[in-house]
Amino acid sequence: MKLPATLIRTDIDTPLGPMRLAATDHALAGAWFHDQRHAPDPALMTLWRPDPHHTVLREAAAQLVDYFAGRRRVFELPLELSFGTPFQIAVWRALRGITAGRTLSYGALAQGLQAASAVRAVGAAVGRNPLSVIVPCHRVLGARGELTGYAGGLARKQALLQLESSAELPLSIPTPLPA
Repeated sequence: MKLPATLIRTDIDTPLGPMRLAATDHALAGAWFHDQRHAPDPALMTLWRPDPHHTVLREAAAQLVDYFAGRRRVFELPLELSFGTPFQIAVWRALRGITAGRTLSYGALAQGLQAASAVRAVGAAVGRNPLSVIVPCHRVLGARGELTGYAGGLARKQALLQLESSAELPLSIPTPLPA
């Protein structure tokens, strides 16, 4: 993932830990938990201009608050997904088609992309999703429905799936979560 040094950023607190949001002038380009694997290099992120009042970042933060409170199941934000390879972008777009409360296996996702023999490549692209939670990579499970491979940690994946299984309940956080 090749992100530019010209993004705008802010940090927010969530029930699952702090997140960094990044945007271009007009679209959300990133959402990562602070301790997430495959997040951008911290040196690059220090070049991004902080602006908690940026329109896209403010709206993303508000929608994440509603999501974690169980009041939102679909994100309505302009997204910038062009910072990956063509294959990664195709996987990230496919992830957006998995609705809240539903899951899909890595194999089924690969088949849907006409890349049935590329399950590992699909898994790698899912793991490098730059828009955690918003592009729902947490909805992808192992072949037998097991929790596997979430760059934000399996406890977070479990919490996100639990939240989405009942939109009426606020998030309850499983332990242990990373500090």
